[in-house]
Amino acid sequence: MSQNSENKELSDTYLEHKQVVPILIGLMLGLFLAALDQTIVATAIRTIGDDLKGLSIQAWATTAYLITSTITTPLYGKLSDIFGRKPLFIWAISIFITGSALSAFSTSMYNLATFRAIQGLGAGGLFTLALAVIGDIVSPRDRSKYQGYFIAVFGTSSVLGPIIGGFLAGQESILGLAGWRWVFFINVPIGLIALFVVGKTLHIPNFVKVNHAIDWWGALTLTMGLVPLLIVAQEGRFWGWSSSESIICYAIGLFSLFMFVYIEKRMEDEAILPLRLFKDKTFSIISIIGVITGAGMFGGLAMLPLYLQIVGGSSPTKAGLELLPLTFGIMSGSIISGRTISKIGRYKIFPVMGTILLTVSLLLMTTLSPETPFWWIGIMSYLFGLGLGGVLQPTVLAVQNAVSPRDIGVGTSSVTLFRQMGATIGTAAFISILFGRVGRETEAAFKNSVTDPAYQQALVDPANADTVAKLTAAQTQPDGFDDTSWLTTANRTLIHPILEGFTNSMTLVFLIGAIIVSTSIIFAFMLPNNKLRERGEKSAPAAD
Repeated sequence: MSQNSENKELSDTYLEHKQVVPILIGLMLGLFLAALDQTIVATAIRTIGDDLKGLSIQAWATTAYLITSTITTPLYGKLSDIFGRKPLFIWAISIFITGSALSAFSTSMYNLATFRAIQGLGAGGLFTLALAVIGDIVSPRDRSKYQGYFIAVFGTSSVLGPIIGGFLAGQESILGLAGWRWVFFINVPIGLIALFVVGKTLHIPNFVKVNHAIDWWGALTLTMGLVPLLIVAQEGRFWGWSSSESIICYAIGLFSLFMFVYIEKRMEDEAILPLRLFKDKTFSIISIIGVITGAGMFGGLAMLPLYLQIVGGSSPTKAGLELLPLTFGIMSGSIISGRTISKIGRYKIFPVMGTILLTVSLLLMTTLSPETPFWWIGIMSYLFGLGLGGVLQPTVLAVQNAVSPRDIGVGTSSVTLFRQMGATIGTAAFISILFGRVGRETEAAFKNSVTDPAYQQALVDPANADTVAKLTAAQTQPDGFDDTSWLTTANRTLIHPILEGFTNSMTLVFLIGAIIVSTSIIFAFMLPNNKLRERGEKSAPAAD
């Protein structure tokens, strides 16, 4: 039987619900592992940064994870076509567990970044392979129903993650180790359970293995393209954006990305990102939307926990609870879009509404101040999450519907690839903007405060001597904002200029994020409003 005939047979023999359920259980456990890690670390990163004296370079811990998961995402899709989904899924979980255990013993932010990179090597396969498996066994029209289970996993982890992460980070010590280290340790037992269940349940009947040449050169040039751009995004504020170091990074990054495109063209179908997929309008537009929203949405996801803890003075545990409106927004958007798409068989309206909501909510966040009441923060967070829920799931469904069955793995991984490429650059750039701006904003706020009698009185109060010393260090030392833990107990009058400086810097990030995300609205309107295929229906001719 020819490969095309086998692929057609696969598309015509999707499994029944009772056959899907055992497989789904294993996939959900793997997804829970990845999803919990994302949310649990976000709430704890401020405490981690303070303890490791590297809050201003926290972007490395996040981007190191993102870049390795980004690069390996398409490789997992391709390798799983060769060796099968199950062995790759088990490998991904194992690497993730190893990286988690190592991260728990980090002694510096750069140390943590290295171990998070190992963690990302495993994370790159968890979400992509789960979606690819569902693409193998469930028709496009029915996928939104089963992806609803995935959304439930993300919803559960999104609720538990911030609370657990905040609780652990808020503990000074647990069994002799700093509480934040258990944020990573907790992945180990969960991962071991996932390994056992996946080994027992993940069996895919009628899976067609396809032999591929692995595009290692493509992966290398993509890495060489992204890493220098990340370095300049993080270090450019120290070097100068037009310095010789920055220019060298620009040149290496752009040349490597050019070579990546050249290699992908030469590799044709064996590329980690086959360029023929761009012939399909749906795939091309969603790739652009993925990069834009990936960059913009991390402006909100990275800033909100920092705002709540640094400016709002919330403990890690309280901040985790305060992020629940964002979580419920994502869950609401995902459930509404999933059920509606399953009912009407079309998806375009949700990326359109989602990108609009993301833009509006980011614009609303530019109104934040040190005195903003939480009810208003909660509304903005919910709208932001609602927008995300309307973009994330429908775009994956749209691509899976557009590509042929043989490209389910690489098509699904490509959606994640472009989104994480945007997120990787966006996270580094936004954190860099925040800490590059906060010094000037704080200095300006101090100049406005020195004439305030209440501020002058607090300044000479002997009880505030320790706060005054910390203030002096924060303003005069290059790494003055690498440890903000002292703000929690400091005199609020004296530190108000710092809170104002952080808020003004964050609102700039929100504004830039809104401008970036707003461009994705145009592309969302350009999406074809294709009907999702039923059981046994072929993919769109353009994709074949």
